[in-house]
Amino acid sequence: MDKNVGGTDRTMRTVLAAALLVVGYRNRDRTLGALAFVAGSDVLATALIQRCPVNALFGIDTCFGD
Repeated sequence: MDKNVGGTDRTMRTVLAAALLVVGYRNRDRTLGALAFVAGSDVLATALIQRCPVNALFGIDTCFGD
């Protein structure tokens, strides 16, 4: 599988994932907190593996020179 997440997109995903994970952890006794934690985990995974299925679906590639 080709990488399609890089550069600024990867950085923004990492920051967003960290925020969602913190919100999810702090509200772990609520349903919305659990959903935020799961979403943060998914966003972090896409940043780490540099592959996003939604980007692939829409033909988006942010790995310009990576």
